[in-house]
Amino acid sequence: MEALVLSAIMGFSIYLSLPVIISKNQNERRVNFLTAIAVGILIFLIGDVFLNAAGVLYNGSLYGYGSSPTYDLVFTGSMAAGFAVLFVAGSRRKMALTPTELALVIALGIAFQNLTEGLLFGALSVGIGLTGAALVVLVGFVFQNTTEGFPIASPFLGSTEGKGGVIAGVLMIGGAPTILGGAVGYFYNATIFDLIFYGLAIGTMLYVILPMLRHILTREPSKLGTAYVGVFVGFVLGFAVNLL
Repeated sequence: MEALVLSAIMGFSIYLSLPVIISKNQNERRVNFLTAIAVGILIFLIGDVFLNAAGVLYNGSLYGYGSSPTYDLVFTGSMAAGFAVLFVAGSRRKMALTPTELALVIALGIAFQNLTEGLLFGALSVGIGLTGAALVVLVGFVFQNTTEGFPIASPFLGSTEGKGGVIAGVLMIGGAPTILGGAVGYFYNATIFDLIFYGLAIGTMLYVILPMLRHILTREPSKLGTAYVGVFVGFVLGFAVNLL
């Protein structure tokens, strides 16, 4: 029961970014900068998710570079599936994704990642109990989930009026799988599940980064500096939070 409650705290911490998202003090320059930060966070998350997957993929043979063909196939197939499904769906559309659709896709990518975090925390709670080590992991995931709410809601920056329910909904999609993962991981966990969700997370986030980059980079040359700095700040923010 305690593990489930703590998983819920992890999942709902994604709402802590809401005050910044719904702030009415948003001009075009600030919106572009915050969107670039969101892209930087997503880029970091891709690297972070792959780092977690690499711990499973590489088995220590061949001077540390050897891996399991079965795990490689599962991970690569999941990553390709996550990207391909969205790519095929997007290519059939005649128009670009709406802000709501883009936010939903970002939420799905982060949801897969948060599901694996929940599975890890649930399994950890069984293995070592709710000791200091498990609580340290909990605090780290809470801080990371706080930053993850920002990329999900970034398509609405500067135009959040009347969209509170939609924003709350996509944040729920991104955060709730942490709770599900915690519950499942407490009773059952399998490495193959982790690899599947790691691959799906990377594939979907790779797809969604491209339109976001196109949005912030198709600006007047004088405004590109803001985008570059924002992406860098977002990446460093993700890295700093991950150190906690």
